[in-house]
Amino acid sequence: MLILGIETSCDETSAAVVEETGNPARPWRVRSNVVASQVAIHREWGGVVPELSARQHIRDICGVVERAMADAGASSIDAVAVTQGPGLVGSLLVGLSFAKAFAWTRGVPIIPVHHLAGHIESLVLHAGEMPLPAIVLVVSGGHTSLYRIPEPGAYELLGRTRDDAAGEAYDKVAKLLHLGYPGGPAIDALARAGNDRAVTLPRMRLTHADRNAPDLPGTRDFSFSGLKTAVLRHVTARRAALGLTAADRLPQAETTDLCASFQRVVVETLLDRLFDTAHAYQAGSVGIAGGVSANSRLRADAEERGRAKEIAVFVPDLALSTDNAAMIAAAGLRRFRSGIDFPADINAEASLVL
Repeated sequence: MLILGIETSCDETSAAVVEETGNPARPWRVRSNVVASQVAIHREWGGVVPELSARQHIRDICGVVERAMADAGASSIDAVAVTQGPGLVGSLLVGLSFAKAFAWTRGVPIIPVHHLAGHIESLVLHAGEMPLPAIVLVVSGGHTSLYRIPEPGAYELLGRTRDDAAGEAYDKVAKLLHLGYPGGPAIDALARAGNDRAVTLPRMRLTHADRNAPDLPGTRDFSFSGLKTAVLRHVTARRAALGLTAADRLPQAETTDLCASFQRVVVETLLDRLFDTAHAYQAGSVGIAGGVSANSRLRADAEERGRAKEIAVFVPDLALSTDNAAMIAAAGLRRFRSGIDFPADINAEASLVL
């Protein structure tokens, strides 16, 4: 079976063709995966502008789908999987509207997919089925969540951020330091040359349940707003001490040390929660998915902890870490094979719950 995936939840227009392999251990293979990035468009604004994003999706989607079909050597497909949410509603509507028309003209089913389910299934798409139960950390600019995977296609939310997502904290700290957008890669690059113990920054440890979600155990949640505020206070104090204005950058050595210290705290917080949760639930494996999974220290430290704790660690290939349609196609195949029927009148849901 061949499935076309379409992803337009934020600022990447992506289309991919994925096929089933017939191998239960490695169920899917990527035939093509095309991504048109909008980073250059949004960089001058310091972040994603929803209206600009939706308009660019309209410009790009036809060509991206044509390229994905051509690269895959596919003249026909058996189904269309598309991101239904969460995301920017205008962007989601572009992909969903195109997917409906494409599926209708070819007489094939359309499969709505949750964006985070796509990120989770990117782990399987890259390395094959994970030993279950698995604990997966989905960490990106908009999400920082822990899921338990008791069986294929089942996702149980265990914890999530109370405020800023980890990727959002990276972007805001990068903006504060005048490092440009997107902030994650910029901080990651500078951190490699810095002293990660040079600046003392707080680590948030939540011990109480969230009043807005009392059914979730508080100790599994995350919070990065305090860390972001601590960086702001440090930068403000150093600028005052050096006679700099808010428009001035700190000296390069101080910037690299601050980036390294900030990144160490974020990575330690994420991995402590991930591996502690895996131990508590006696997981057979752990996974890290989402855009922040491309972070070099997060990947290296996760592998090191996995070896020390003798638990398998799954991290997707860099091409599957950021938003892409191959992961949406994989999640769509998972849903399709579950036997669920999907109505044709599905609509975009900006706050869709997994």
